[in-house]
Amino acid sequence: MIQAAAGFSGVGEPVAAHFPGRTALGGIVPHAGWMCSGAIAGQVIAEIDRLMCDAPPELVVVFGAVHTPIEINRAALDSHEAWQVPGGQSPAAHDLARKLAGNARFFVPDDRLHRTEHAVEVELPLIQSAWPAAMLLPIEVPLIEDAARIGQETAREVLSSGKRCIFLASSDLTHYGPAYRFAPAGTGPQGLQWAKENDGRLLRLVTDLAVEQVVPEVRARANACGGGAIAAILAACKEAGAKSATVLRHANSHEMLAGLADNDPANAVGYAGVVVT
Repeated sequence: MIQAAAGFSGVGEPVAAHFPGRTALGGIVPHAGWMCSGAIAGQVIAEIDRLMCDAPPELVVVFGAVHTPIEINRAALDSHEAWQVPGGQSPAAHDLARKLAGNARFFVPDDRLHRTEHAVEVELPLIQSAWPAAMLLPIEVPLIEDAARIGQETAREVLSSGKRCIFLASSDLTHYGPAYRFAPAGTGPQGLQWAKENDGRLLRLVTDLAVEQVVPEVRARANACGGGAIAAILAACKEAGAKSATVLRHANSHEMLAGLADNDPANAVGYAGVVVT
C-alpha cells in the first residue's frame, strides 16, 4: 500500500514531503487560472526539480485533459515546431512525436485538440521557469480504456531515446455545483465537502498506483476532467520504475480564493498536486 502525505484531505495547506533515496519521475498538476491553482502546480514542479538533484530533464511530457468538444478515441499529438507563451518558448520534441504517431492504434496527430486547449498551455511558464532548456511533448489523452496503454507506450519510446524525462499530467478534479451541472449532494458547505471526498476516492487510487481503476472511477464519479491523462502518467511512471505517489496538497477553488476574491460557496473545482517517484 502506497502512503499519501499527511494532510491529504485537509484544507489544502502545503505538506512537507520526504522522499529518501528517490528520484522524481513525474507529477500531477492542476490547470485552472493561476490565482486558483498556480501555487499547487508550482509546488509540484519545485519539488520535482529538488528531487532531480541538479540533473534537469531534457524532455517534459505533458499528458493533458481534453476540453475540446471533438470525439477522439486515441491520444492527440501536435505538429508544432515550438510552444510559446509570453516570456518563454519550449521546443517541441518532433522526433519522438513522429515515432509515437507511427503507432496509429494509440496516437494520432491532430492540432485541433491543441489549438485552444489550456491544459498544457497554463503549465508552460512554470515548466520554462524550472527547466528552460527542456523540450516539450504535449499529448492530449481522452477518457478512454486505452489511456494507460498510451502512457505505457509513450514511456517505452521515451526510455528508448535515452532522454532524461519528467512526465506530467495536467488535470483538475471534481467540478462541483450548479455552475457545472453537478451537485448530487446539494449546494453549500456540505456539497463542497462531498466534492472533496469525491476527489479523495480518485487520489487514493493515484497513491496506490492503481492505474487500471482510474478511468472507470472517473467515468462513474466525475472526479477529474483529465482522467485519461492521470491514467497515462501513472502508467508511464510505472513503466519507468515508479514505486510511490504522494499527494503534496489537495484543495479546491473556494478554499484557494478565500480572502482574495468573492467566490460562490455553491461551486468549486478540486485541485491536487502529486509527485510520483
